[in-house]
Amino acid sequence: MNSEMNTNKYLEVFIEEATENLQNLNQALLELENNPEEEVINSIFRIAHTLKGMSATMGFTKMSKLTHRMEDVFQEVRNNKIKLDSDKIDILFNSLDALESYLKNIVNHGFEGEEEYDHIIEALESFKNKKEEFTHVTKEETPFTKEQSQITKLNIYEVDVIKKAYEMNLKTYYITVNLDKGCVLKSARAYIIFQVLEKYSEIIRTEPPVEDIEDEKFEFSFSVLIISKYPAESLHKELMSVAEVESINITELTKENTVLDTENTALISRGAKKQEPKGNNFQSIKTKDSTIKGGIGIKDKYAEKIKANTIKTVRVDIQKLDVLLNLVGELIIQKSRLEELYDGKNQAYQEAVQYLERIITSLHEAIMKVRMVPIETVFNRFPRMVRDLSKKLNKEIELNMSGEETELDRTIIDEIGEPIVHLLRNSIDHGIENPEERLAKGKSRKGHVDLKAYQEGNNVIIEVADDGEGINIEKVKQKAIEKGMVTFDEASNMSKNEVINLLFKPGMSTAKVISDISGRGVGLDVVKTKIESLGGAVEVESEIGVGTRFIIKLPLTLAMIQALLVYVGGERYAIPLGSIMKIVKIKSEEIKLVQKREVIFLNDSIVPLIRLNKVLECPNESENGNIITAVVINKGGKLFALAVDSLIGQQEIVIKNLGKYLAGLKFISGGTILGDGNVALILDINYIAAS
Repeated sequence: MNSEMNTNKYLEVFIEEATENLQNLNQALLELENNPEEEVINSIFRIAHTLKGMSATMGFTKMSKLTHRMEDVFQEVRNNKIKLDSDKIDILFNSLDALESYLKNIVNHGFEGEEEYDHIIEALESFKNKKEEFTHVTKEETPFTKEQSQITKLNIYEVDVIKKAYEMNLKTYYITVNLDKGCVLKSARAYIIFQVLEKYSEIIRTEPPVEDIEDEKFEFSFSVLIISKYPAESLHKELMSVAEVESINITELTKENTVLDTENTALISRGAKKQEPKGNNFQSIKTKDSTIKGGIGIKDKYAEKIKANTIKTVRVDIQKLDVLLNLVGELIIQKSRLEELYDGKNQAYQEAVQYLERIITSLHEAIMKVRMVPIETVFNRFPRMVRDLSKKLNKEIELNMSGEETELDRTIIDEIGEPIVHLLRNSIDHGIENPEERLAKGKSRKGHVDLKAYQEGNNVIIEVADDGEGINIEKVKQKAIEKGMVTFDEASNMSKNEVINLLFKPGMSTAKVISDISGRGVGLDVVKTKIESLGGAVEVESEIGVGTRFIIKLPLTLAMIQALLVYVGGERYAIPLGSIMKIVKIKSEEIKLVQKREVIFLNDSIVPLIRLNKVLECPNESENGNIITAVVINKGGKLFALAVDSLIGQQEIVIKNLGKYLAGLKFISGGTILGDGNVALILDINYIAAS
C-alpha cells in the first residue's frame, strides 16, 4: 500500500519526463535515418537507457522490457556488430509507437495495458542474430601516448597562459574523466567535477566545449586542460571521491614533453606519459591562490547557469495559471469600474488609477508569458508523420520547419495540432506530385513542404506551403457544380479566391481516389471550423504548377482581447478589434440593393451591409436617423459592414464562457463583464460572416 502511494506520488513527474524522452527519441530516429553517426546512436542508447530505468522504477515492466531490448540493439550498433537499414529503422519506429501507446494508457488509466508487443520484441532480438561488421563515423580520440601527436587546438591567449604557468613553476595537466556507464545525470556529475577542479586549479579549456557538456552532448568521458600548483596524486584522489566516476587519467604537460606551436596555435605532445597516482600522498588542500587569471570562466559559463536552472525552474499546473489569469481579469474589470467612477476633479485619484493600470498590465503580461509555450511542442511530431506518409504514398518528401521557437498560449497550442495535420496531409496527398510526374514537369524528384511560424503584431502566423501542382480552379468549379453547391452561372462569375473558398465547404473533395489519408470530403472544413473557433482565420494562395500556401492567423491568447464596444437596440456588444478594418458613416440613400441584399460602395468595392438590429432581433435606436454608423469587418479576405446604433469606444475585455445552456447561441461567442458590473455580449464575427 505504501509502495503504491509512493509511486503514485511520482507518476506525474514520470509522465512528463517520459513524454519528453519519447519526443527526443522520435527526433533522434529521424536523424538516424539520414545521419547514422556515432553521436546520434549514442543519443538513442542514452534515451533507451533512461526510459528503461524510469519505467522499471515505476513498476511498468512492459515499457522496461521493450526499452531494454532497444538498449541491447544500440549497444551492438555501437560495437559495430549490427548495421541499421531502412527495414530495421521501421521496426525501431514501431517500437517508439508501442512505447507511446504504453504511455497513453498510463496517462488515461494509470497502467500500461495488456498488449505485450511480442512481435516487436522478437524483431529487435532478431537483430542480434544477424550481426554484421561495419564501420560508422566515430569521433577521433585525443591520443596522449603517440610520439609527436597533436592533442588539442588552442588559441594564442591559452598558449600564453600555459607559458606563463611554466615561468611561475605551476603545473599544467590534461585530465580525462571517465564516468560510469550507468550515470544518468551526466551534466550534473560534470558540474560537481568542475566545482572540485575550481577549488584547486584554473581551467583553461574543456573538450568537448562547456556548452556541449552542459547539454550532455558527450559520451561518458570529457577532458579538461588546467593550471594548478598541486600534485597529480592529490587531484586524482579528490576527483575519484566524486560519485559515478569510473576512472581519472591525468597527463602532466611539461616543457620537456610538450611543444607549444604558437604559429598554428596547437599543443603538441612528445610522448607525454600518464601520471599514475603513487600511494596515498594526499595532504589537505586549501583554496588555491588567484595566481593566474583568465581561464575560461567556468563558473560563469557553466556552474552558475546549471545552478540557476535547477533552482529557479518549477513546474506549475496549467489550471493554477488559469486561476491566476481569471484573477487578473477581475482586476481589469475593477480597474474599468474605478475609471468610470472618476468625476474628473480629484487629480490624486486619477494618478492612483493610472498607476494601478500599469501594475495590472505588467501582471497580465507576466502571467501571459508564463502561459506561453513554444510551438515546437506541436511541430515535433510532424517529421515522423511526413516520413510515414511519403513511404505510404511512394513519394519523396522533404519537410522544412522554421520558427519552432514562436510562442502561443497553452490553450491554443493544445488545439492547433489537428488543423496542421490536415493541411500537411492535404499538401502531401493532393499537392505534391509523384516523382515521375515531377521529373516530367522539370521539377526535382523530391517534393518540398514548408512549415513555418512567426509572430506578427498580436497574432501568430502559421504557414503550410508545398511546391506541388497547385489548385486547379476549373476542377474545383466542376466538382462544386456536380455536388450542387453552386450553379453553372454562379461558378462562371466567381473570382479565384471565391472558388478556392469552396474547398472549405463540408463534403467538398477533389480527390480521385478515396483513401485513409484523404478523399472522403473531410479535412479543410474541419480546419476552418477549428481555427475560427480559436478566433483565427485561414487564407489560401495557390498558383497552378507552382504550389499552394495555407496561411493560418491566430491570436496570441484567447483570454483577453481588445474590443470595440457598440450599442445595438439599447444593449452593449463587443466586436473583436483584430477583425475591424475601419468605421464609416454612410447616408441612407447611399445603400443599394444587389440581388435583394443591402450593399455599400467602399473604395470601388461592393461591401454587403448587415444590420445588427435585425440579426439580433432588437429595435433600431440609431442616434442619427439618416446617418448610419457601419463597422467594416475583414474576415479572411471577405469584407462586410455591420450597422450599429452608436459607438462606445475601445476597451480591453476579459472573455467569459456563456456556459452549456447558452453554448449554441447564434451570433454570440462569449460575454464580458464591464466596469459597471453589467454584461456585454461578444459578437461571433465568424458566424456572422458565414451567414
